[in-house]
Amino acid sequence: MTKKNPRKTIHSNNNFIDDIVFQIKLILRLLTDSRINVLLKLIPFGSIAYFLIPDLIIGPFDDAAVIWLGFYLFIELCPPEIVEEHRMALQKVIPGEWSDEQTDEVVDGEFKDVS
Repeated sequence: MTKKNPRKTIHSNNNFIDDIVFQIKLILRLLTDSRINVLLKLIPFGSIAYFLIPDLIIGPFDDAAVIWLGFYLFIELCPPEIVEEHRMALQKVIPGEWSDEQTDEVVDGEFKDVS
């Protein structure tokens, strides 16, 4: 019998920009969660600090790789149940039913101006 690993849950709707926005929202929610260790919260800030500090290698690819790695490690090192909780909250859809059916019920009423 195999168990599902909650870390392998991937949010993907085949839209690159939406995936990036979703990951940024997830990281911001995790950064504001008091259950996450303060030292773990330094990882995203460290990767952004690397981007701001001039480095010896010219080019944007090393900066992008360090930021991606920092964000990825931060999410992976956070407790999986907390990450899954925030993912579910971000993906939450308001429950309800939509119906295109037209009913023949007519509700009668009277209008009375009280002013």
